[in-house]
Amino acid sequence: MQFEVWAPQAERVTLQCDGVTCALERDPGRAGWWTGEAEAADGTRYGFAVDDGPVRPDPRSRRQPDGPNGLSAVVDQARHEWRTQWSGRPLPGAVLYELHVGTYTPEGTLDAAAERLGHLAELGITHVELMPLCAFPGRHGWGYDGVSPWAVHEPYGGPEALKRFVDRAHALGLGVVLDVVHNHLGPSGNYLPEFGPYFTETHHTPWGAAINLDAPGSDEVRAYLLGSALAWLRDYRLDGLRLDAVHALADTRACHFLEELSTAVDALAAETGRPLFLIAESDLNDPRLITPRRAGGLGLHAQWNDDFHHALHTALTGESQGYYADFARAPFAALAKTLTGGFFHDGTYSGFRGRRHGRPLDRTRLPSHRLLGYTQTHDQIGNRAQGDRLSASLSPGLLACAAALTLTAPFTPMLFMGEEWAAGTPWQYFTDHTDPELAEAVRRGRRREFAAHGWAEEDVPDPQDPATRERSCLDWSEPEREPHARVLAWYRELIALRHATADLTDPDLADIKVAHDAQARWLAFRRGDVRVAVNLGKEPAAIPLGPRPARVLATWDPVDVPGRDGLLHVPGESCVVLEQD
Repeated sequence: MQFEVWAPQAERVTLQCDGVTCALERDPGRAGWWTGEAEAADGTRYGFAVDDGPVRPDPRSRRQPDGPNGLSAVVDQARHEWRTQWSGRPLPGAVLYELHVGTYTPEGTLDAAAERLGHLAELGITHVELMPLCAFPGRHGWGYDGVSPWAVHEPYGGPEALKRFVDRAHALGLGVVLDVVHNHLGPSGNYLPEFGPYFTETHHTPWGAAINLDAPGSDEVRAYLLGSALAWLRDYRLDGLRLDAVHALADTRACHFLEELSTAVDALAAETGRPLFLIAESDLNDPRLITPRRAGGLGLHAQWNDDFHHALHTALTGESQGYYADFARAPFAALAKTLTGGFFHDGTYSGFRGRRHGRPLDRTRLPSHRLLGYTQTHDQIGNRAQGDRLSASLSPGLLACAAALTLTAPFTPMLFMGEEWAAGTPWQYFTDHTDPELAEAVRRGRRREFAAHGWAEEDVPDPQDPATRERSCLDWSEPEREPHARVLAWYRELIALRHATADLTDPDLADIKVAHDAQARWLAFRRGDVRVAVNLGKEPAAIPLGPRPARVLATWDPVDVPGRDGLLHVPGESCVVLEQD
């Protein structure tokens, strides 16, 4: 078997394979590459040493059986026998579900999660969006401190378990999307700098030196990240990738890394005959990110839309701290603007940032499915001091209103696991750092961050305490009892309605009309013949819809259609979806 590694500054590179050490040779056709052959099979342990230094795992390792600090293991991708014929599932018309493998079940494995996929298929979900799976030190964590971008975290089950998960999902008609991190690597177990210029001091990020996307040596670094992305899609038959914090990718080259990535993914989609897509997390509010390359954009297929979340969150909760301040001044107006224009900050002044922010998107050209809308995500829950979900502070009726807005809005909807039954469990920030100094630094940093906002140290969960992760695991007995069962039934009804109603998947943002009364706390919008009305106030609201004939499509509480006066009477903290000629 041939082994290879990029180490452009090395004078000598050796391979340790199954306990035997041999020298690698420079590849005459590729500058900086070293190659050699050794006897190996699936599971064989190996690693590389640069200039007689310690043996390190392969930067392109597909498996780390003993964690990121151990030797790599050979993975024979052809060994897996795929059971499901899968032609793919495109993003338009999708309903996504963000899932963290380590807390979706108490077992915290891919195989255990696969056993619960039937719940998602019955719910009407189309795609499961897995939080990061690449290897990181320890057993439990969010996954954003990964250090082996090509390998599946071994405590989750490793590469074979991911293939079994994808096979099971596809058998149920579910696509699978994976969250990948290209903007940084974790601080522990990161050996890439020993091999080459994977990082650069030219730019600095919140995590230190930036990934080298534009300095000398960046061609190979970009190829490294592109290869990893394509490997997930090709070798594991994934349907898409979610790209973490692309605004933190420092790249000054004429062809941005994201454009190169979207070009490669579109080519792979054409080669495989399956629709593949890229979803960005971006803080820029720049529509060029999701504008096709032929129109001068970067060609990504969708992005998270935090503006919709922030507007909805402030309308529901009244919170106004931090970045919510910009939206809390007039939350109903902010929500109306996002429903009709996509972004709230589209060149407007942001008090939180102290400057103008964003850029308008062209509603006549950009289909609305390219923006993801959501009520809750791992970030918006887990980055709160106590990881409290909306269900900890809102009534079932307000949760139903949030669901109605998210699942009938023009954006591609996404749920966070457990949201569909108003889970009573929190989702807190937890880590399992094996480096004692790093563990203590994270613990102190977390408490210091929230102490600045008035939180007592004892009220901020210790990320390193195993109980913090255990509290965050879903309780699968909840969906069978009230009030969870009623909320779950409402989500099922709304998702089924979205799938069955053409107006609810119409991508035309320009066709949406919104009315609201901030004092009475109601908002209503029109999509084709569909009318959606939510009353976030405690008192009943009379919402003017007009006297045209109407029929109720879905309602949280019983309501009558508008009479001759054209008024729809909606109980307090309730919502309704109608069809009106």
